[in-house]
Amino acid sequence: MIIVALILAGLAALLHVYIFYMESIAWTSRRVRAVFGTTEEEAQTTKLLAFNQGFYNLFLVIAVVLGIVLWLAGRPVVGATLVFVGAGSMVAAALVLLLSSKGRGRAALVQGTLPALAIIALAIGLAV
Repeated sequence: MIIVALILAGLAALLHVYIFYMESIAWTSRRVRAVFGTTEEEAQTTKLLAFNQGFYNLFLVIAVVLGIVLWLAGRPVVGATLVFVGAGSMVAAALVLLLSSKGRGRAALVQGTLPALAIIALAIGLAV
């Protein structure tokens, strides 16, 4: 179950790298504006906020990836802790999105499902 958890956490990290890319690098592009439902003017106005938010996602990725690497390197306590913190923060961010923007339920589900499954699988794997 631990391997399943680490794979799910890795997939969640990959998704959040993509979110980082959209928010910090491609925020004003036509495609990303369509994904987020923003106009060109709104994207320009919020560009710095999105840039910063994208880096929050990248930092969560770093925590999860470092946790996976440390687990695989024989440091399971530190590794699991980092995976729980990084994936847990991803889930928390998805819940904030869901509760603060009712029209973003699908985005919250996409953002939060993989890390939630990783947390569940890791908890089960550690419990047995």
